[in-house]
Amino acid sequence: MKTETLKENAKALIRGWGFSLLAAILIATSFKSAIADWNDVPTGSMEPTILVGDRIFINKLAYDLKIPFTTRHIAAWDTPQRGDIVVFYSPRDGQRLVKRVIGLPGDTLALDRNRLHLNGEPVTYEKLDSDIVDQMPVDVQRGYAFLRENLQTSPHPVMVALSRSMFSSFNPVTIPQGNYFVMGDNRDNSADSRYFGLVERRRIVGQATAIVLSREGSFLHPRWDRFFSRLK
Repeated sequence: MKTETLKENAKALIRGWGFSLLAAILIATSFKSAIADWNDVPTGSMEPTILVGDRIFINKLAYDLKIPFTTRHIAAWDTPQRGDIVVFYSPRDGQRLVKRVIGLPGDTLALDRNRLHLNGEPVTYEKLDSDIVDQMPVDVQRGYAFLRENLQTSPHPVMVALSRSMFSSFNPVTIPQGNYFVMGDNRDNSADSRYFGLVERRRIVGQATAIVLSREGSFLHPRWDRFFSRLK
């Protein structure tokens, strides 16, 4: 009798803990899916703004509220703005990517030898601050020009290769409603809207707003100055 009672108590305990564990996992994953998440950056397509080894914070409530584990919107209160760094699912293969919004619905964009033209007007550029450039390896500094792109109200760093690339120019394109043109800040080393086309609004997961932590190579080499820094 005692043995059967112990077994029943053990089963009840396991069921209780199992339910609690499942509920905790569901809450945690739902939070990451619909409210906030982080993303490790494995490539240099957003350099010099985001470096390889940065872990970025993603605000998934920046524009809307989605049903967890889906891209379906329950409510929307804002839209991506020109210059925002967004996380989205690639229209080519569904991979989650990080790029900057360059063109909004209704905009006409063109690129001429890495100089943007927005709605018929050339975007202006100026020399980038040395403290940003100095974070890049010396060999990279020698092969690229580092500039501040004054995209109306959103100036931000970009880097362009000194040698011409196939991505450095494209003819004017007008962006239809519900779509966005995104590009990497590392203009000659980024698979973006020049490669996979426009990004539909429903594919945008949220806005990358900060670097949570950063390391060079491994966690044994943290870049302390980048911890908890705001993305621009």
